[in-house]
Order: sequence, then structure tokens, then C-alpha cells
Amino acid sequence: MAENAIVKGGVVAYLSVDGAVKAAELYQKAFGAELAQIYPPDDKGRTMHAHLYINGSSVMLSDFFPEHGHSMVQPAGFSFMIMTPQIDADYQRAVDAGCTPIMPPADMFWGDRYGQLKDPFGVTWAMNQPGAKS
Repeated sequence: MAENAIVKGGVVAYLSVDGAVKAAELYQKAFGAELAQIYPPDDKGRTMHAHLYINGSSVMLSDFFPEHGHSMVQPAGFSFMIMTPQIDADYQRAVDAGCTPIMPPADMFWGDRYGQLKDPFGVTWAMNQPGAKS
């Protein structure tokens, strides 16, 4: 874990979840994330910041802190897309780690293979394998 982790990517997702430490652990198993930095949890088990590298980009996480005006809300209106050369294996790894299948990988009309999952924190993840359609 780097002391001063380098931010990767032009747009960085910063996700708030109920259980950021557990989410970081799940994302390592499900998506091959690398932990770049994490602040120790407070006395309630919450962390104010975790930094992961997923598929070459930074993704950051924190718990909700209602006492600082950051109330808990369910994730909605977005998904994270992972581009992969091996969607079937990556999708299965995520399911085995605890994600729920929404749309198993299938060949799509645009020429790629695509699927969706939902993690235990309510976040939707999409996977796309470019040019995989036979």
C-alpha cells in the first residue's frame, strides 16, 4: 500500500458505501483491485478514504458520515464499466466473490460481449469485452 498513491485516470469515481473497508476487500477479490491507500477505520468501523486501482484506473471509496452532512443513500443512476479481454472468466470471478448476476455475458448487437452484476453494496458493475461477438 503506497503512502502517497498516484491517482490514475482522467475522471476518478469516488463511491460512498456502507462498509468501505469491506467493499475494498470485495473489489480486490471480485475485480482484481489493488489497494493503493486506506485510512484506518474509526471507532465505528468507518473509513474516510480508500483508494483502489481497478483495471488501470483509480476508484476511491468512503463510508457515509451523517454527522458531517454525508447521509446514507442507496446507489442509483450509474454503473461502473470494466473493459476486459476475458469477460466470462472475470464475470465468474466477481460472482464467486459475492456479486449477484444481473445480465450474464452475452454477444451484443454492437459486436462486443457484455454483462452486468450488482455488488453486495448495491453498486451495478458492467463488463464489456470489445470485438468478442463471433
